[in-house]
Amino acid sequence: MPARSGRSWRPRFRLRYLALLLVAWIVFLVAVPIYAWTRVDEVVFAPGGDRPEEQKGTTYLMVGSDSREGLTPEERKALGTGNAAGQRTDTIMLLHTGSGPNLLMSIPRDSLVEIPDRGTTKINAAYAFGGPKLLVKTIERNTGIHIDEYVEIGIGGFVGLVDAVGGVEICPEKAMKDPLANLDVEAGCQEADGSTALGYARSRKTYTALGDVQRAQAQREVVSSVGSEVLSPWSVLNPVRYWRLNMAATDTVEFGKGMTPWRAGLWAMAMTRVNGDKGLTCGVPISDLAVNWDPDRAPQMFQAIIDDDTDRIGQGLCSPSGLAKGTTG
Repeated sequence: MPARSGRSWRPRFRLRYLALLLVAWIVFLVAVPIYAWTRVDEVVFAPGGDRPEEQKGTTYLMVGSDSREGLTPEERKALGTGNAAGQRTDTIMLLHTGSGPNLLMSIPRDSLVEIPDRGTTKINAAYAFGGPKLLVKTIERNTGIHIDEYVEIGIGGFVGLVDAVGGVEICPEKAMKDPLANLDVEAGCQEADGSTALGYARSRKTYTALGDVQRAQAQREVVSSVGSEVLSPWSVLNPVRYWRLNMAATDTVEFGKGMTPWRAGLWAMAMTRVNGDKGLTCGVPISDLAVNWDPDRAPQMFQAIIDDDTDRIGQGLCSPSGLAKGTTG
């Protein structure tokens, strides 16, 4: 009898031990993002005055700032960022989610648009003149699209986020070397760490064919790759990676005032569904490389977003460069 009792005790002990481990793991998975959210910085982004009425679906404005704030001189040198003062937008993207495919649309920073009370100039000047509020007002006035949420990440945060997911895949069509961006990569698909991905997305010397439009394509490529890595099971199964990813996301990403953890989670999930059959990845429709928006195609794209009808966006509107099919890019 004692031997039999011992044998029955050991399985019950193991099951109890496994159950405790499972409970601890679930608590860890829930507690980490809750704790991380307490570290989030909020940005007031909603402009005053007349705005487009609220629309179906959700449109996120995603901004990559070239601010060097928080970077040491050594980090600036290692990342090839220089010492420029002030803040400008190096990346501007709209992510729309709703009834149709998710749409990730980049707006080249050199786009020529009307900035309220500032005249016609490059769109990234709106952020330099008046921060997030003026940038949102500029985009809403020129597109008619209501901006629901705002997400901003700086240079250091971008690097930290890429490194937190273990690097991303980039696929340059040719070898790229830009000492100013600390970039030196061969042609073809390869893994890139945070500093390499930053150089790939920011280089102004190597994108000679389409200039800023081509840079916007590279930026969408990197952003989509980060989204794919976040969705990897390893991001949840590896506790170290899970911790680093949550801390990097909330320490380095600034969310618009009013963003909730639930809404932030929906944004993160949407970022994993913008490629291939899962979604659409486009440049804003442009008519030339001076980055003037196409007077016919761009309003059609904007109206599809306003109507939450991305199903009707075909290749005539959605191209990697934003140029019409049959032209360069």
